[in-house]
Amino acid sequence: MTAYWKVSPEQPQPESLAEAAQTLKQGGLVAFPTETVYGLGADARQTRAVEQIFKAKGRPSDNPLIVHIADRSQVEALAASPDEAVSRLLDAFWPGPLTVVLPVRPGVLSPLVTAGLDSVGLRMPDHPVALQLIAAAGCPVAAPSANRSGRPSPTQAQHVLEDLAGRIDGIVDGGPTGVGVESTVVEYTPAAGEAGGGVLHILRPGGITAAQLREALPGITVREASAHQEPSAAPRAPGMKYTHYAPRGVMTLVQGDAPERVLARIQRELDEAHARGERTGVLTYREHAPLLRADHIVACGSVGDLESLAHGLYAALREFDEAGIHFIMGETCPEEGIGAAIMNRLRKAAGDRIIHV
Repeated sequence: MTAYWKVSPEQPQPESLAEAAQTLKQGGLVAFPTETVYGLGADARQTRAVEQIFKAKGRPSDNPLIVHIADRSQVEALAASPDEAVSRLLDAFWPGPLTVVLPVRPGVLSPLVTAGLDSVGLRMPDHPVALQLIAAAGCPVAAPSANRSGRPSPTQAQHVLEDLAGRIDGIVDGGPTGVGVESTVVEYTPAAGEAGGGVLHILRPGGITAAQLREALPGITVREASAHQEPSAAPRAPGMKYTHYAPRGVMTLVQGDAPERVLARIQRELDEAHARGERTGVLTYREHAPLLRADHIVACGSVGDLESLAHGLYAALREFDEAGIHFIMGETCPEEGIGAAIMNRLRKAAGDRIIHV
C-alpha cells in the first residue's frame, strides 16, 4: 500500500510532511517533487533503504544515485571541501538544478549510493516541498527519478503512481514540476600545480546550461558532455550509460537543417508504418502539428521556446503509451542552451535511432 500526501508548494506546512519524513527516517521510500522531476527518496545512509530504490525502479546497481540535501552546510559532512570554483557554482546555482560531483567522505553514505566510486553527486533542490521534507527527515536523501528504470521521468504525481504504486511507501504530491528535465551534473578538475584554471566537465546536461556555467566561471574551461559513451565505461553520474526516458513503443528521430525535409521524411515513415498496419505517433512542435498525419500527434513546445519543450517532454512521451502507440517518429531540436539536455533525453528515448536528412 502506497501512502499519498497532497501538499501545497506555495504554502507547504511542516506538519503536513511529518508522516512522509518519518517514513524516510524509518528506512522507507518516498517520492517527492523537485523543480526538475519527481524523485524517489531514501535515507542515503541506510543500505537497506537504498537497496529498495534499486528494487522498486529495476535500476542497474552500477548506476550511482544523487544525494539531495536541504542546507549547504551538509556538503562538507558528506564530501571533501569544495574547490573555490565549485563554491562559486554553489553560490550561483544552489538551490537549483545543478548536481556537483565531489570526493565522498569514507563511511558517511551507503556504498550503494556511489556504486563503488570514490565520489558522490550532491544537489540542493529549489523546491519548498523537497527542502522541507529533507530537513524534516534530518538525513541526506538519495533520490533518482521516481519512475521505473528506462521509462520517461515523472513530472506529475500521477506519473509516479503509474510506475510505482504498490512498490514504494509513499508519494508527496506537490503538483507539476517546473524545469521538466533533470539537473545538470558537473565535476571539476583543478589545474595541476597552479591556482585557478582547471576544467569543469558536464557529465549530464540538464536544467543549467553550458553558457550559464561559463558565465559563472570565467577563466575555467567548461567541457560539454559527449553525445555517446562507451557501454563498458563506468558511469560517473546517472543517465550516462543506459537507455532512459523511453516510451514503450519504438521511437526514431529525424534531424536536419531544413524543417520541410524533416517533416517530409517523418510523414513518409509514418505513412509506410500505417500501410503496414501499425498504430503511428509523432512528437512534434505545436507549429508543425497541423502539417502531419498520424494516429496520435503530440504537440510539445514551440519552435522558438525550447524551455516549453523541456517542460512538457516527459509527459509527452508518456502520452504514446496511454494511446497504445508502438511506432513513433520525433523531431529534434537545436543543441543550444536547454536544447543540449533535451537532445540528450531524446537520443536515449530513441535508443540513438536518428535519421539525418
